[in-house]
This record gives sequence, C-alpha cells and structure tokens, in this order.
Amino acid sequence: MADTEEDDDGGKGKSKKTMIVTLAVVAVLSLVAGGGGWMLGGILAPQVAEPEETAEAASHEEDAKKEGEDEEAKPRENLLQLEPITTNLSYPSENWIRVELSLVFEGDPDIEMADVIQQDIMAYLRTVSLQQIEGPRGFQYLRQDLGERVRLRSKGRVSDILMRTFVIE
Repeated sequence: MADTEEDDDGGKGKSKKTMIVTLAVVAVLSLVAGGGGWMLGGILAPQVAEPEETAEAASHEEDAKKEGEDEEAKPRENLLQLEPITTNLSYPSENWIRVELSLVFEGDPDIEMADVIQQDIMAYLRTVSLQQIEGPRGFQYLRQDLGERVRLRSKGRVSDILMRTFVIE
C-alpha cells in the first residue's frame, strides 16, 4: 500500500513538471510567432510617412487646391462652351443622344465658327448608330472623330474639344 501512495506522489510531480514545460514551450512559440508576424507585417505593409513629411505634403496639396480653385474661378479665355446638342441616332432611331462640348481655340474664340461647328457635330451625330459608340472604345472613336471634324471645319483654329456630358437614352 505504501508503494501506491509513493507512485501517486511521484506521478503528480511528474505531471506538474510536464505541464510547466508545455506552458514554457507554448509561451516561447507564441513569442516567436508574434515576432515573425511583426517582421513580416513590417516588410509587406506600406511605409507610412513621418508626421513632418505628412504635414508638409498636406500643405503642398492645399496650395495646389487653392491654385486649382483660382483657375476654376476664372474661365479660360480660349475656351468656348457650346449649347447642349440633343438629337436622335441613326439606328435605332428611337434612341437619343445628348452631348455638351467645349471648344479650345488657338487664340480668341470665334462664335460664328462655333455655331457652324455645332451644326456640323449635330449632323454627324445623326449618322452614328448605337453599335458604333458602345463601350469605351466606341466612345474613344467618337471623340476622335468629333475632334478631327472640328479641326477640319475650323481650319486648325480649334485645338481640342472637351466633352462635358455624354448621355444616350
């Protein structure tokens, strides 16, 4: 009977030692995993700018924004906005297109020429089908065609067109 009591005490001591070793191993592995995660996060995460650099960049952005507002406040002297053009497409004829454009002139804007250009654009849009202007590539082709027609009609006095709105219904 004495042997069994000694075995029980020895077993308890052994299980306590095993439990302490297990907890120590878990703690060490947790520290290693946490350190590895911290290092990997530092490598993969985007670098954050120092507060001084951030404040400096923000002040530059504010200055640029103020300059942009000043430019927006005063209209460009060589820019002429046309009246909105609304017409139906050639196919399907029940679809309508509405376009608002601005012309960028080389020098002073010519209102008479702008009226002629607006009529030419309207006549061209009446010949366009919906399939020709579908998708981003179709829109780009339409923009290029309109730009080419405007440059030819103005004999080079209009350098570019700006599309403000483009709606198909």
